[in-house]
Amino acid sequence: MRFEAAATTDPGLRRPDNEDAYLLDTERGLFCVADGMGGHAAGEVASRLAVEALAREMARPDAGAPLDARLRAAVAAANRAILEAAGRDPTLVGMGTTLTALALATDDRSFTIAHIGDSRAYLYRQGALTQLTADHTWVQQQVDAGLLTPEEARRHPLASMLTRALGISDDPEVDIIHGELEPGDLILLCSDGLTGMVDDAELAAILARDDLPLDGLARELTAAANRNGGMDNITAILIRAEA
Repeated sequence: MRFEAAATTDPGLRRPDNEDAYLLDTERGLFCVADGMGGHAAGEVASRLAVEALAREMARPDAGAPLDARLRAAVAAANRAILEAAGRDPTLVGMGTTLTALALATDDRSFTIAHIGDSRAYLYRQGALTQLTADHTWVQQQVDAGLLTPEEARRHPLASMLTRALGISDDPEVDIIHGELEPGDLILLCSDGLTGMVDDAELAAILARDDLPLDGLARELTAAANRNGGMDNITAILIRAEA
C-alpha cells in the first residue's frame, strides 16, 4: 500500500516560542509528535532531544526485532537523552515531553504506535473519527472514574496536567497500540495545542474535506486552532493510505 504524508507546526497566538517538535520520515515510514514542557527553553530542548533520539534509534539495523520492541527501545533512548541532558545542565532540570510516534510495518499496511502524554493519534476512516490513544492526564483519570464528563474535562483548569511524560522518571510507562490501514484511511498525529482548541466534531469536518491536498488539510487544522484561540503550540502530521 502506498501512502502520502504532510506536517505543519505553528507557535499559536499566545506563546512566544514553539516547544513542539515532529518527525516526518516517509522513507522509513516513521512519524512522531512531541510537545515539550519546562521552564525557559527547556520544553523545546526536551521535545527536540526526544525526536532526535527516536529517529536515531529507529535507524539502527533491526535484525528482525518486532516493531513494538524497537519502538519501546527508541522511546527509552529518548527518555535517557532527556535525563542525561538535564543532568549536565541544571537549567534543564524538570524538563519533559509528550511523545506519540507511529511506525509503519514493512508492508506499509499495519502500524504500531508508541504513546506517552497527551499528544494524540486519530484514525479517520469512511467518515468516522476514532481516537487511538488515551490521554495521560489527571482530567482523563477523572473522566475514566466517572467524576468528570469529557466536556468538563476539556474546560477544566487542570486539563493539561500530565500523569505520564518522558524525562520524569527512569522507566516511563509507554502505551503500545497496533492497527491496520485500509485504502483511504487518514491518520492524524497532533499535539494538544490542536485538540485543546478544535473538538473532535470539527476535526472530522476538516478531515472530510476533499477540496484540499494533504498539506492544505494540515494547514487548515492549524488555522482552525488559531481561529478558536490559538492558546498553545500546534503541530499536526497527516498520513493518508492509498490503494
